[in-house]
Amino acid sequence: MIVGIGTDIAEISRIEATLAKHGERFVRRVLTPQECAQFSTVTAKTAWLAKRFAAKEAAAKALGTGIGEGVSWQHIEVVNDALGAPKLRLYEVAQARADAIHAARFHLSLSDERDYALAFVILES
Repeated sequence: MIVGIGTDIAEISRIEATLAKHGERFVRRVLTPQECAQFSTVTAKTAWLAKRFAAKEAAAKALGTGIGEGVSWQHIEVVNDALGAPKLRLYEVAQARADAIHAARFHLSLSDERDYALAFVILES
């Protein structure tokens, strides 16, 4: 049974402007240490970061909290499986919220096209 749905769209130029203005401070705020390590190896940095930003927003919406209601950027991590598909890992408050709504399976879809990055999250019991 579906217990949460969230979606988010991020304007890549907005992420690019924020990255130009705040640099590493913005990156460290939004990404976990593991994601920061991966970010340093990516060539299309802005689109990659925009997809992670959208994924975390969508996940927080699916949890029913949004970012800032106890759930922080650091509580949600995007990883890739062996085939490269994006997956969610939740920590601390985000995982506690997932447990509270009986979310046992997390589905994440990411896409980007020129100006926008899109994320869609479904949580299932």
